[in-house]
Amino acid sequence: MASPSIRSWPPAACPTATSCCSAWAEHLEANGFKVKTVATADMESVKRRFAVPQRLTSCHTARVGGYVIEGHVPASAIRRLLREKPAVAGLSVPGMPLGSPGMEVPGKKDAYDVVSFDKAGRTAVYESHR
Repeated sequence: MASPSIRSWPPAACPTATSCCSAWAEHLEANGFKVKTVATADMESVKRRFAVPQRLTSCHTARVGGYVIEGHVPASAIRRLLREKPAVAGLSVPGMPLGSPGMEVPGKKDAYDVVSFDKAGRTAVYESHR
């Protein structure tokens, strides 16, 4: 698969070089994605524009291949999404679980789910990380 381009909107308040959002972008780049970052002061409007369900929100929002990516979604899940092309609006890792890409802390790892969502707000577990 060619190097997909992904546009990410992290909060402008995040310190650019050391933030979890930057670490997530580095994870994507290390996995072959081309990342364009557009810091924004109004994250709520970004989430509204892309219809991210409130219960699935996280710190940053991104778009790739017509899909919405919310939070610390692993590159492998995004590649799977782009390969399989399911009828969903996007994927989310709600909150900021430790151990998800960009949220690595030595010796600490939360179990978390990557959740798919559609335009009506219906959700399903896309994959689990334990």
